[in-house]
Amino acid sequence: MSSESGYQSENRPVAGQPQSRSANGWLILILLMVFGVLVYRMAGGLPSPLHDPKAEPREVVPRDDLPTGEQAQISLFRDASPSVVYITTLKIERDRFSRTLEIPQGTGSGFVWDDTGNIVTNFHVIREAEVARVTLADNSTYDAVIVGVAPDKDLAVLKIDAPADRLKPLRVGTSANLQVGQNVLAIGSPFQLDQTLTTGVISGLGREIQSVTRRPIQGVIQTDAAINPGNSGGPLLDSAGRLIGINTAIYSPSGAYAGIGFAVPVDTVNRIVPRLIRYGKVERPGMGIEPFDGSVVQRLLYLEILSETGVLVKNVSPDSAAERSGMLPTRTIQTDKGPEDLLGDLIVSIEGKTIANNNDLFKALDGRKVGDEISIDVIRNGKKVTLSLTLQELK
Repeated sequence: MSSESGYQSENRPVAGQPQSRSANGWLILILLMVFGVLVYRMAGGLPSPLHDPKAEPREVVPRDDLPTGEQAQISLFRDASPSVVYITTLKIERDRFSRTLEIPQGTGSGFVWDDTGNIVTNFHVIREAEVARVTLADNSTYDAVIVGVAPDKDLAVLKIDAPADRLKPLRVGTSANLQVGQNVLAIGSPFQLDQTLTTGVISGLGREIQSVTRRPIQGVIQTDAAINPGNSGGPLLDSAGRLIGINTAIYSPSGAYAGIGFAVPVDTVNRIVPRLIRYGKVERPGMGIEPFDGSVVQRLLYLEILSETGVLVKNVSPDSAAERSGMLPTRTIQTDKGPEDLLGDLIVSIEGKTIANNNDLFKALDGRKVGDEISIDVIRNGKKVTLSLTLQELK
């Protein structure tokens, strides 16, 4: 149709008619971008480049000499760490082709006791091991044999065939005069990280923990030096670098460090270890009795069958020290009215020291020797009887 008809082309707007939406949108976008650039320049301008090709290391600030305390601690670690060993325990199995397989069981720590190859650690570290290997600080590894164990004290001695010049025994101190607040250092292999040093103080003395045999270990040292799984068997040292304990246990709901660790005192270690090296065992003095569990005594007290607490004798072994002393077990006798149960002797004191439960009995015997003669007070038929007993070796 000709242009004279009064219509304009589709590509040309009619005079006085608004522009299309697309044109308006582009105009607004351009204005916003210009406005944004202006605002950004007013706020500080365009950003600097991300990378700087002229970047150089910072200047190192020199420091003064380390404080005397830190130098002493570093020196102590350097001196003591060669004595600390890493222990790996293994179980031996065979596959279907009869090939020998070594299955890792656990890890722990220990330390060199003497230059003949005796290594001291915790009993629980090697308790279920079929094979134990000891790695020295120089990373040389040796198969170990068990010399002897003292489960009641959670102690064990291993032996390795290593040259004397590779063995550096720790210096031994005493735990008799320790004081709360003393600085201590623990060296071991927590979480398989060997030669790890942690520091702290003695938090408490005279604590008591339970061994794997459920007998009490007395005089235990409490420390806040970090002790974790793998530290067991490693040394606890005083600020002179002397052995004062063996890191043994932690108190923690999670099984990891919670600020409370325990160490068997060195005076106990120094008494037990030579016996293990000489005889392969420690004589356990005893009486030859089987006591009732403490809950039985509590029940009899509740029922007013017993009038006081103590250790109630359940059985007396034949030809034992207890039998020779005249101690009576719980037994059944025949009467005119038929069978009647009679309670055994109730042990209430040893050498004048009150025995209130089985734990007290273990404590009273701890530190005594086979052949020692002791005086025992028992309650029998409501009356106190004093017995004389010579302690025997328990098998």
